[in-house]
Amino acid sequence: MDFALQTSGTYRQVLDMALWAERHGLVSLALPDHYVMSVRRDQLDVPAPDCFAQLAGLARETASIELSVLVSPITFRHPAVLAKLGATIAEMSGGRFSLGVGTGWLDMEHELFGFEYPPLATRFDMLEDALGYLRAAFAVEPIAHEGPFYRLAAFDMVPSQRVPIVVGGRGRLRTPRLAGTFADEYNAYPAPPDEFAARIGRAYRAAVAAGRDPAGILLSSSGNVVVANTETGYREKLSRQAKSAGMAVAEIEQHLADRNAPRGTAGQVQEVLGHLEEAGVTRFYLQTSGDTPLEAVEETLQLMGA
Repeated sequence: MDFALQTSGTYRQVLDMALWAERHGLVSLALPDHYVMSVRRDQLDVPAPDCFAQLAGLARETASIELSVLVSPITFRHPAVLAKLGATIAEMSGGRFSLGVGTGWLDMEHELFGFEYPPLATRFDMLEDALGYLRAAFAVEPIAHEGPFYRLAAFDMVPSQRVPIVVGGRGRLRTPRLAGTFADEYNAYPAPPDEFAARIGRAYRAAVAAGRDPAGILLSSSGNVVVANTETGYREKLSRQAKSAGMAVAEIEQHLADRNAPRGTAGQVQEVLGHLEEAGVTRFYLQTSGDTPLEAVEETLQLMGA
C-alpha cells in the first residue's frame, strides 16, 4: 500500500508538508475544499484558504508528488469552473493533479456563505450530472453533455488537459455507483470489512455496466489515524488531540468511530489497513492538520507501517 497525506492550513504550512512528503517518497498530497475548517462555531478563526489557489502554487513548487482536492462540493462551483480549475492546475503541474468532487456535507459553511444547500438526494443528482459534464469536458474527442442541471457544447477546452476524476465519501449506495461509472479514483472511507467489500463490489459492478474496466479504478481510503505503540500511549495521544480540538475525549472518540478511522495500537491500525488492502485499496491518505509537527506525522506513518 502506498501512503499519502491530506492536510490543510496556511500556504506556508501546506507547502512545507508537500515538500516534506515529496522528500520522503509519499505518492500524493491532497487538500480538502472547505470554506470553514471546523464544525464548531467557536472555531471559525481556523484558516480556510482557497484550496485551488493553494494547489496551483504547489503545482509550481513541487516536482514529482501527485496533487489532489479531496473533495470539492458541487454546491460551491459550476462544473465548468471545476473543469477550468482542474485543467489549469493539471497543466501547471505537468499532469500531476486529480480533481475530486462530492456532494458537500458541512451545513454550517453553506449557511454562513449563503450557498444553496439542497437535500442530499438532490445534491447526489447534481453530482451525477456534474460528473457526466466533467467526463465530457475532459474527453479526448470533444463530446456534448446535456443533463438536468448542466449542459456543455462539444468543443475543445482551453487549456485542454486530461484530468483524473476522484469520487469519494462514506455513502454506501450512490457514491460507489457514481465512482464506478465515472471515477479514475474511488476514495472510500474505512468501514467494517463486509460493508467495505460491498461498496467496492458496487463500484466494480457499476464500472462494468458503464463499459469500463474496474481494474483501471484506483482504490484509496483516508482517515485521521491516532496510533501509538501501546494502549496507554494511544490514550495519551487521544487526550492531546481532544484538547487541541477543544473537544472532550469522548467526543473525539465518537468522531473517529463515526468515520471508522484506524486507531489504537500499531498492531490494531496495521490490521485495519491490512483489511483495506485485501479489499483492493492501494493508497491511504493520512489526514492531518497543517500545524502538526512533521516529526509527529513521520512517527504516525512509521507506526502505520509506511
